[in-house]
Amino acid sequence: MPSTVFDPPALESGTLRVTPLGGLGEIGRNMTVFEYGGKLLVVDCGVLFPEEHQPGVDLILPDFEPIKHRLDDVVAVVLTHGHEDHIGAVPYLLKLKADIPLIGSGLTLALVEAKLKEHRIKPYTLTVKEGEHEQVGPFDLEFVAVNHSIPDALAVAITTPAGVALATGDFKMDQLPLDGRLTDLRAFARLGEAGVDLFLVDSTNADVPGFTALERSIGPVLDQVIGKAPRRVIVASFSSHVHRVQQVLDAAAAHGRRVALLGRSMLRNMTIAEDLGYLHVPEGILIDYKKARDLPDDKIVYMSTGSQGEPMAVLSRMANNDHEIEPGPGDTVILASSLIPGNENAVYRVIDGLTKLGATVVHKGNAKVHVSGHAAAGELLYCYNILKPKNVLPVHGEYRHLIANAKLAQDTGVPADRTIIGENGTVIDLRDGLARVVGQLDLGFVYVDGSTVGEITDADLKDRRTLGEEGFISVIVVIDSATGRVITGPEIHARGFAEDDRVFDAVKPKIAAALAEAAQSGVRDTHALSQVVRRTIGRWVNQSLRRRPMIIPLVIEA
Repeated sequence: MPSTVFDPPALESGTLRVTPLGGLGEIGRNMTVFEYGGKLLVVDCGVLFPEEHQPGVDLILPDFEPIKHRLDDVVAVVLTHGHEDHIGAVPYLLKLKADIPLIGSGLTLALVEAKLKEHRIKPYTLTVKEGEHEQVGPFDLEFVAVNHSIPDALAVAITTPAGVALATGDFKMDQLPLDGRLTDLRAFARLGEAGVDLFLVDSTNADVPGFTALERSIGPVLDQVIGKAPRRVIVASFSSHVHRVQQVLDAAAAHGRRVALLGRSMLRNMTIAEDLGYLHVPEGILIDYKKARDLPDDKIVYMSTGSQGEPMAVLSRMANNDHEIEPGPGDTVILASSLIPGNENAVYRVIDGLTKLGATVVHKGNAKVHVSGHAAAGELLYCYNILKPKNVLPVHGEYRHLIANAKLAQDTGVPADRTIIGENGTVIDLRDGLARVVGQLDLGFVYVDGSTVGEITDADLKDRRTLGEEGFISVIVVIDSATGRVITGPEIHARGFAEDDRVFDAVKPKIAAALAEAAQSGVRDTHALSQVVRRTIGRWVNQSLRRRPMIIPLVIEA
């Protein structure tokens, strides 16, 4: 895996350059830039959700730095489907240049447009369907139907004089999909016959043997659980999982229950899906959640967000008794989703909280209430054998997923030197049927923190972690400006310590002595004296209390 940063050479004529800016080595931030003839095509522009070691962060964006100065060269952004990890960063890109055209399927663009409306951006959009071609700049785009856990997903074949690159987006090969829309293997075969020079393929389940289970296998389980539930049922899922919501609506209708949608994004997305005909709502089944409280407990299903343990989502607030709907004995909570890596602890805390309140919690670990939206190893092998790609770039996955996907490609005959294990910022040039790494950009995380974008740094997050884990100490000392002698203090206050502030009485003489010694050596600069205070108390706290807190020293001259 490349790690040494080195600049790529100038792009040669007749060469296609491919640079992933996100989605490699992680589940999220999917974004890849294709360059040919001085023009750029972006495929997907998603977000990554923060983990526990990134406190206070709302979202993490791809690093746009490599294209910031070239936004006039971007001919379009192609969006493969409507999940947040593929569309969530679009508003932040369009804030840099609002007239970049967006290309995608009907549902995908409707979800993006609703998101952009909240940011007061009206985009230029082009709606496409599978089987269609579009020419944007030097890029000929062909769109191919793929099956995923959201309707209307598309793969895109990108043709330039340098060759054909096929990006799958997220996909699986469900042979009995709920909406009847299969991954178009005939189109894959046709593209394979013509020649695929670079295959960018979803890696999320590459280390899972066999085939991903059918989406429709979930329906009977949900029907059984809802049918047997004695009181209220609360189902948590991704707010864009139209198929799962459809199954919940159908099961509720079969058992005489009504459904209330909880969470702003759930309500927004399902309204869009219904308006466009992707969600079929049985007559009279939906009810406003405020009116739902008037129904008998055995006549209601709540469909909510929060399946990943997000702190502010509906389900987490329920588990913390911070929501007007309070789960209790006899209630059934169904977590109808997978665990995104990094969210495990947060999800288990929610499960424990709900269980403590007396609810019965049904999840993937104890019932078949979720299937993945990503192709497992068996499906990927089929794709490699059908396409026979000349070069392979595994994308969308953590490092172990990328390695597993590369191994599958090699098992089907793709040479090891034609299988590229990249990372975000790896620059790949495709020319004469050969893809090779020609550069490695230095990319970082761009954090959205409240109203700020990109201003929070890793150093700031380290400070936040230190504050949360080790505590905080402030030290105020007033010194004589002429002699450096301590006049007042040291006054020490601590937060996040079990000990009383009097525990620091032992270190105060050490601070005074260190300041006196520094003054004797001619040190008068208050910043330098502050560092003396920081080092002295830092060593003492580490040795005596086994802690490494944040220390804020303040030396004042009088």
